[in-house]
Amino acid sequence: MLRGMSTPARFDRGHTDDLLSFLAASPSPYHAVATVAARLEKAGFRQVAEVDAWDGASGGKFVLRGGAIIAWYVPDGAGPATPFRIVGAHTDSPNLRVKPLPDTGSHGWRQIAVEIYGGTLLNTWLDRDLGLSGQLTLRDGAHRLVAVDRPLLRVPQLAVHLDRSVNTDGLKLDRQRHLTPIWGIGGVREGDLIAYMAEEAGVAAEDVAGWDLMVHSVEPPAYLGRDRELVAGPRLDNLLSVHAEAGALAAVATRGTDLPHIPVLAAFDHEENGSQSDTGADGPLLGTVLERSVFARGGSYEDRARAFAGTVCLSSDTGHAVHPNYPERHEPGHHPMPNGGPILKVNVNQRYATDGSGRAVFAAGCERAGVPWQSFVSNNAVPCGTTIGPITAARHGIATVDIGVAILSMHSARELCGADDPFLLANVLAAFLEG
Repeated sequence: MLRGMSTPARFDRGHTDDLLSFLAASPSPYHAVATVAARLEKAGFRQVAEVDAWDGASGGKFVLRGGAIIAWYVPDGAGPATPFRIVGAHTDSPNLRVKPLPDTGSHGWRQIAVEIYGGTLLNTWLDRDLGLSGQLTLRDGAHRLVAVDRPLLRVPQLAVHLDRSVNTDGLKLDRQRHLTPIWGIGGVREGDLIAYMAEEAGVAAEDVAGWDLMVHSVEPPAYLGRDRELVAGPRLDNLLSVHAEAGALAAVATRGTDLPHIPVLAAFDHEENGSQSDTGADGPLLGTVLERSVFARGGSYEDRARAFAGTVCLSSDTGHAVHPNYPERHEPGHHPMPNGGPILKVNVNQRYATDGSGRAVFAAGCERAGVPWQSFVSNNAVPCGTTIGPITAARHGIATVDIGVAILSMHSARELCGADDPFLLANVLAAFLEG
């Protein structure tokens, strides 16, 4: 669905249609990487196991670990010191996650105990039909994906009659007491939820030894507006980037272009809570995969150092579009708009990794792809968040540029972006990986 880089990219509704399908199929990080892996396999990539010896053969390969995936394409003629071109993102989104003892309730209601994951907008989970998804770990160590994509849970808000000041004083939610979803009536029955999820996954409840389960909205992603120029959906932060990067890598590999470098997709878990895990950007996964690729092609530590020195990473994550109801929260001279093209994210305090050289790399990719772009910087009085970009740059010594797509309602259960921007981003990423 990505156009050749010789002509300017123009909006392709098919790409955004495919994004909606990807979002719906990826309610958890585990589902997201499974979906990406299936798409890469169709493009000729093959999975390699971390416990096996790797060869230096050309072609596409990928590694799966939990909610993370690293994929790379070795072109014919690549040497051990051939540098990498990396597109990076994260697979997780803020939400509510099931606690170790999930079955709870009070006053005749059956409820599910949840823990808050990441910096979610708590009120967006109220009065919304919710499903459950994630993975079950079996006694033999195998994993089973599971998704209940129909109304199963609900976090009911207190009626206005019982909170008369809510519309004047604002909604105040206690993170422990007010966000426990209901899923039925009756007494608490220990083991009930896991038995139910085991049945949904087609396994015996007694075979389930562990679980990583989370809540998701079952309302499907959709076009919005009179002219359908916007997209409303869950997990745009940051599955929009993961989808664009997977499409770009597959397109570059399928075209079989002679490349002076090795294109890489790195999609990590746990960005929303600091990236410090074995599947997060602050863990060793990316560096280990890149090093093993160098060594599998007969390289030495010197070749590894040369390859890393010539490597560039585009870290793609969503950023803030200017909010028409809160314009004072934005930097007055930088107002990114939906459908204005991807954004270059800058912060001199290294919350983003972009510098002047990175700006030149990004601008060149946009020019090659025929795509407009915008700049984003935060209001000095409103500190910005961060991304995997500074972590990647600092941990691996890799030149990194922070980019993304401008959205509204970031960290809501349902976010909003321009319908053109996912396709424009994917074209820039493909141009970067090619050239």
